[in-house]
Amino acid sequence: MESTQTAKTIAASNLSPATKTAQAYAGLFSLSLLLVTLVWGSTVPVLKVAAVSLSGVEISALRFVIAAACLLPWAMRASPQAWRDGASLGALVLGAYVAQAYGLQFISSNRSAFLTSPNVLMVPLFGLAFGNRISWRILLSTALACCGIGLMSWDGDGHLLADVATLLGAAGYALYVILLSRCAARHRAQHLAATQIVCMAVLGCLWMVLDSANTDRLQTLGGRLDLNLVASLVYLGVVASAGMLFLQAFAQRYVSADKAALIYAMEPIFAALFAWWWLSEVLTVKAVLGGVMVVGAVVLCEWRSSKR
Repeated sequence: MESTQTAKTIAASNLSPATKTAQAYAGLFSLSLLLVTLVWGSTVPVLKVAAVSLSGVEISALRFVIAAACLLPWAMRASPQAWRDGASLGALVLGAYVAQAYGLQFISSNRSAFLTSPNVLMVPLFGLAFGNRISWRILLSTALACCGIGLMSWDGDGHLLADVATLLGAAGYALYVILLSRCAARHRAQHLAATQIVCMAVLGCLWMVLDSANTDRLQTLGGRLDLNLVASLVYLGVVASAGMLFLQAFAQRYVSADKAALIYAMEPIFAALFAWWWLSEVLTVKAVLGGVMVVGAVVLCEWRSSKR
């Protein structure tokens, strides 16, 4: 008994500082990511309202310009490696955000939230490219999620291009979660978040200019902004982008991609609650059943690993 305790003590002393921190504050880091997910859920109805006056590209560009202004002091002190990683991550997540914002121009907030939820399944699936192994549980979960998405797509509010764009955004974000877990340990959270945001702001503005070519959208942009829309963009930029990307970059230093993905599975639940409360949206029976299947698949996929 005494030798066993001694062995445990020696093993614990050999752990790296990062591992010790992760074990000591595991609950706090998980709660931090849950807060991130809650805020993400709240952005779905905000994006829906903003999409009435602005395109997905315009919303993304403006929110990230606001966020970049908040984090610019830390971006100026970041290392070249942080800039390289931040640029790659920023381009990837920008594409995911624009795809989601585009989809919200044509589909409901609830539909968007549930179509985004399979990104939790995509994390372990994409992990195959990084040498991870796949189990029958993941295959079963993927099949269940596909059935759920198919059931939701039969809803009368479906829109093929919007649905495809939203799913592509989910795939992009799944890849982002994997890469962020790999990059986060190499940099300070504020530097990685800041470089991502600045790169996203630059790319978003270039995208907005190109998207507005041969139109008067840039000239009419100021006239389309009112007080409520500006407040929405400030919330998206300061809280949902700058604040949450920093918190995500910090917490994912100590939380694995698979566990983070499980926590992110709560986003469609929060988004549906916010849409019900804010936009008075109602889910059809088919959409509810499809959503339950998708979320059930997410939980089935990650439940076993979360018990370890």
